[in-house]
Amino acid sequence: MRFRYSFQKIVDLKSNEKTQAEWVLSSAVGRLRAEEDSLNTLYSEKNDVESALDSSVLSRTTVSELMVYQHYLEHLDNRIRHKTVDVRHAEINVTEKREILSSKMVEEKVWDQARSKAFAVHQALVLKKEQDSLDEMATNRYKKPSSM
Repeated sequence: MRFRYSFQKIVDLKSNEKTQAEWVLSSAVGRLRAEEDSLNTLYSEKNDVESALDSSVLSRTTVSELMVYQHYLEHLDNRIRHKTVDVRHAEINVTEKREILSSKMVEEKVWDQARSKAFAVHQALVLKKEQDSLDEMATNRYKKPSSM
């Protein structure tokens, strides 16, 4: 007797939902890494400009060149502020996607456990039927010699 779980499509659906949630989380983590890399690049660029500004202060430089450096540093600071906000949003997104994945994993586990319990009941029934058949065969064998 073959085991057929009546809610197998739901088990498969929950498994697919979990897989999709894993993909979405992976995408969100990738986006976060990209935002963090971009922010680190901006910090690195800012450090380079500050170093160039420091070295230009020591040499003969015009005020207009110093102002250009200063404006560029202000521009980088604004970009860093915006990028920091983007990183925070990406972190929040990753956290939300992790929570969704966690709930999908719980749902899948619940349905998988229900399937396992149903399979155990099925196995018990199969074993009971086999045992009943063996008992009937043994009873029939025992009865045959005594009737002769």
